[in-house]
Amino acid sequence: MNVLLLGSGGREHALAWKLAQSPSLGKLFAAPGNPGIADHARLVVLDPADHAAVTAFARAESIGLVVVGPEAPLVDGLADSLRAAGVPVFGPSAAAARLEGSKAFTKEIAVANGIPTADAVYATSPDTAAAALDRFGVPVVVKADGLAAGKGVVVAATRAEADAAVAALFADGTGAALIEQCLVGEEASLFALSDGSTVIPFGTAQDHKRVGDGDTGPNTGGMGAYSPAPVLTPELELRAMREIVEPTVRALADAGTPFVGVLYAGLMLTAEGPKLIEYNVRFGDPEAQVLMPRVAGDLVAILHACATGGLAALPTPRFSDETALGVVIAADGYPGTPRTGGTVGGLEAAAATGATVFHAGTRSLEDRVVASGGRVLCVVATGADARTARDRAYQAVDMIDFPDGFCRRDIGWRAIQR
Repeated sequence: MNVLLLGSGGREHALAWKLAQSPSLGKLFAAPGNPGIADHARLVVLDPADHAAVTAFARAESIGLVVVGPEAPLVDGLADSLRAAGVPVFGPSAAAARLEGSKAFTKEIAVANGIPTADAVYATSPDTAAAALDRFGVPVVVKADGLAAGKGVVVAATRAEADAAVAALFADGTGAALIEQCLVGEEASLFALSDGSTVIPFGTAQDHKRVGDGDTGPNTGGMGAYSPAPVLTPELELRAMREIVEPTVRALADAGTPFVGVLYAGLMLTAEGPKLIEYNVRFGDPEAQVLMPRVAGDLVAILHACATGGLAALPTPRFSDETALGVVIAADGYPGTPRTGGTVGGLEAAAATGATVFHAGTRSLEDRVVASGGRVLCVVATGADARTARDRAYQAVDMIDFPDGFCRRDIGWRAIQR
């Protein structure tokens, strides 16, 4: 079947790379794509915010499946528009996408359904926020309520840091902040596919949010990741599915807003068991870059079954036993104001090592590839264990010629130490 992939980042490059290997794929289109995605798909000019244009393209090209990569079009209701036109789409409705679009909504779902999560206060005024900070003490977590590209979270170690984070949220016109108890434990990511009623696990990963080695500096959208996450044992994964993911899917179905797509649960593995930190309603970035190399089946068939209510009849998705590890190369200045426009070289040399280089923030300029965003590349390698995958990934990273960039040098340390 013909597939349309929407998005332009590293997540979408990883999806395009895997979709292109599917035996059930006809033509693969991507909008707007990037130079890496262009190796696997025909790039087309489409604005995901223009629902009518996306729908018209899908009809004109006999698209059998639309895969929506980023969260913003989902929150905007693109999946609703496509379904209304009879186009199968992998991605939730606007109502179900509120799980990512509003952290307060997710917290309400969790509390109403007994889903383990951190205590929290939704503050709509500085005074309410201050009272919540008094209640929780420090460390404390301050979150923006809406979409924040993975950077709307401050884990404040001092009251001064917490006050500054709250002040920044109210100063930018947000008008709200979610103040949360700081959970203690190790974070991990669990992915699950849902067709609205059936829900199945779809891999685990662990990423590195802090910008600097040793998990120092501000939070980013992710500086690297590996899959699987050994800390999320089969027993803990089963518990998280039963206590967190499945009740969420049931609650949305009962509310008349069934969830269709991938549900990405950010978990804290506490002494009491897994607790929900937050949901994303799309594949993670850079988690997708380490998940896709491990998927052993036909991704087009899997996502189409998800989009058309066919998960129950689908064989259990299989994953490679190998570890995949990805290192993000970011532009200087990230996660603040990144330096864009720098030439990115050495891509063929890096690929020649056996690694896969996913483009996250690049564009073509004449005959060059240049940086166009904060996270520029994600270099992924696989191996029998995390140490082997790490060594192969960094061998490829060292072949990249990008003077305006940097990376962490300790990706995978938890898995290797464990």
